[in-house]
Amino acid sequence: MPAGRRLLVLDGDPGDWLPPGWTVVPQCDGGLDRRLADAFAHAARLAPGSPALLVGMDTPQLDAATLSEPLSAVRRPGVDAWYGPAADGGFWALGLARPTAELAARLLHDVPMSTPDTGTGLLRRLAEARLAVHRLPVLTDVDTADDARQVAAESPGSRFASRLRALTTAPEVAS
Repeated sequence: MPAGRRLLVLDGDPGDWLPPGWTVVPQCDGGLDRRLADAFAHAARLAPGSPALLVGMDTPQLDAATLSEPLSAVRRPGVDAWYGPAADGGFWALGLARPTAELAARLLHDVPMSTPDTGTGLLRRLAEARLAVHRLPVLTDVDTADDARQVAAESPGSRFASRLRALTTAPEVAS
């Protein structure tokens, strides 16, 4: 996906799995609400006034085509935020057209995370902030083995599906 910058907010050090061209910053302490808000604060400091999209790492079926059209320059005017709902009531993506540390804190701090109502709480905050929100498609995030099987079935040609097949068909090792 074309991007002006790529930022990875990481707890720990990146390995050789990280492709070139990524800026890595440390994840802050605290709950997921605080860590997400802090990620937007990092993005705002690195590129003031530029849009930022945070994507969870548990949606391996996500592809560039899902994001390219709604985030294209022609579709951005009039959009303040992008929201990608997850099938379990959470969200897999949140984007802000003009992120600031203050806005991110107002939107995310104290929103209960990892609940069936997380998305509803975030949408309420977006509405209270009077942001024009473009909704992205609903995706299943991989939180359980059943989720993994569902996502692999929906994207059978993906690297994720291939890895899952290899894990589930690997011979057992006798101990």
